[in-house]
Amino acid sequence: MSEARTAGCACGAVEVRIEGDPVVMAYCHCESCRGWLGAPIHAASLWPTPNVTVAKGDDRLAVYKRTEASHRHFCTACGAPVLIRHPAMGLTDVPAGNIRGLDFAPTIHVNYGEKVI
Repeated sequence: MSEARTAGCACGAVEVRIEGDPVVMAYCHCESCRGWLGAPIHAASLWPTPNVTVAKGDDRLAVYKRTEASHRHFCTACGAPVLIRHPAMGLTDVPAGNIRGLDFAPTIHVNYGEKVI
């Protein structure tokens, strides 16, 4: 098991602690991720949900549930995306660009049929 990592929002009000290693790292091309992040592609890192805990600022997190498959949590102070819970899969996606010290090495593109670039 690797060391714990941290991630968080842009303003620092929310901090997430991540234990262990990701189950998968991927590029997601879906319209939902693109719209939420305002980017043409999402660098996703999925972790077992019990391995991702909010260490600071739980009271600053709000959730947007576009579907029951993806619960998108963001900071109410700065609006930055913090994590995406996928309850049916038992996984939590922490945007890879927010994780300090993560060597992002995606092995798959998902929802490639929706790509825009």
